[in-house]
Amino acid sequence: MRKQRSSIVRLVEVAVVALTVAAVVHELRQPRAERTWHGRVAKVPYDFRPPSPARIRRRLWQTSEPTVLVPRSFGLGWTVNFGSVVARRRRRRSRPS
Repeated sequence: MRKQRSSIVRLVEVAVVALTVAAVVHELRQPRAERTWHGRVAKVPYDFRPPSPARIRRRLWQTSEPTVLVPRSFGLGWTVNFGSVVARRRRRRSRPS
């Protein structure tokens, strides 16, 4: 069981590194003026721009956004929109029984 788990972890690590390299290569192949440093590679979002407090807050706490998983403020993949989770929880509590 332990060997199987380590194989899965290793596979995930290799996939993350490969996607990160692919995203960086994608940006570097574009003319300097057209590089945005954010987008998607193989349907996985990436954002390598320096994170701002406003973007971090927008990604982590957006109660009006129904989506729980949103692109990360910096890096590759998704993060949890805690504002959506809290809003859903509040709506469930306020429903009449």
